[in-house]
Amino acid sequence: MDAQVKAFHDATTGTVSYVVYDKTGGHAALVDPVLDYEPKSGHTSTSSADKLIAFVRAQSLTVEWILETHAHADHLSGAQYLKQHLGGKVAIGDHIRQVQGVFQKLFNLDAFAPDGSQFDHLFAEGETFRIGALSARAIFVPGHTPADIAYQVGAAVFVGDTLFMPDVGTARCDFPGGDACTLYRSIRTLLSLPGDTRLFMCHDYPPAERDAAWETTVAQQRAHNVHVHDGIGEQDFVAMRQKRDAGLEKPVLILPAIQVNIRAGAMPAAESNGITYLKIPVNAL
Repeated sequence: MDAQVKAFHDATTGTVSYVVYDKTGGHAALVDPVLDYEPKSGHTSTSSADKLIAFVRAQSLTVEWILETHAHADHLSGAQYLKQHLGGKVAIGDHIRQVQGVFQKLFNLDAFAPDGSQFDHLFAEGETFRIGALSARAIFVPGHTPADIAYQVGAAVFVGDTLFMPDVGTARCDFPGGDACTLYRSIRTLLSLPGDTRLFMCHDYPPAERDAAWETTVAQQRAHNVHVHDGIGEQDFVAMRQKRDAGLEKPVLILPAIQVNIRAGAMPAAESNGITYLKIPVNAL
């Protein structure tokens, strides 16, 4: 059975969230949902997540999973808000514990346990699961971070930040634990799938001459990806990636986003005055 896929593009962060569902049985998973965040004021809002809720309810779907491909640095996760309204288990790859350990130290989170317990389920490499009648599996694709995971649902694969559209290329590897050699090998794993496999991006940062897009195929990536098309070897890719990464600015929301996303989309506990705070480490990242 083919997965039905509905995409939701957040132009502010360039993020694409998905509802993937079994149309016959009415079971669904949400992939990489967004909690809107205004960095100047520190205010959150839920307009992006509410669009997913409206679609799920209009289609009379039952949410079984809320799937994160990794601890995002460019948007806050809406997983807990969506779980509150729609149910479902919040899941991520089991290597998230490595990422949690790094950022527990950076943010000096004494009461935070870097054991993945904030999530309802941690996927092991290659683990299979179901979304109603749809069969799915987790594909470990580290490199952008050490914990990235892709989700294959039938002939559709949600690749997270591992790949971008062919004219944009590939993910950066300069975050803690990132590695360009590892990313190259992860990408080749994805590109070894059948050519007509549908690949869904988590982000698009389009050039000026086209609108945002987020779906491509293995064959299109192998033929046209500007960073990693067939014929580009690991050594050349690594040299390119390291040179590009050296000149990139940090994502605007990396500091607030990571603190929320390692908590599975939950905010830190409110302090004695009833206010929740996110930390800003100075000269540390």
